[in-house]
Amino acid sequence: MKFEENLLDYISQSLMKRGETISIVESVTSGCLQLAFSQMPNASLFYKGGMTAYTLSEKVRLLNIDRTEAEECDGVSANIAEMMAVNVAQLFRSDWSIAATGYCTPIRNSGYKIFVYFSFAYRGEIVFTKKLELHPKTLALDAQLYYTEFILGCFKSQMNRALILQ
Repeated sequence: MKFEENLLDYISQSLMKRGETISIVESVTSGCLQLAFSQMPNASLFYKGGMTAYTLSEKVRLLNIDRTEAEECDGVSANIAEMMAVNVAQLFRSDWSIAATGYCTPIRNSGYKIFVYFSFAYRGEIVFTKKLELHPKTLALDAQLYYTEFILGCFKSQMNRALILQ
């Protein structure tokens, strides 16, 4: 897997210049975001770590996601992504966090669609949440890689926005 090098460099440089840290929690991308951050130059200076909470029960157990709410949506919603983002930042004590939850194969629980909800938290507050849907015939790995690249691009934009607002 190869991620766009300029994007990785930009995120790395931005986090280091700001002296800020980041953590990741993901399910549908199953480690792709963590892999991308580990490939960034000087990652150990800003990337605190991450986790893959693939199942509903692990989201509940590790991230304190409300079980009833998670069961109603199969652990996939904008609110679940937001809770994941806030809670992983607390676990790792990071300034930023990224959370992703969704589907990379069309199944009954997803309405036979493939999509991701992702969310960014900054200093304990949600700053961005979005849903991205792909064509249901997209191959699972292609979906995961596309989600990852898209999320990283959105994260770059949100970091720029946060810098302007400061």
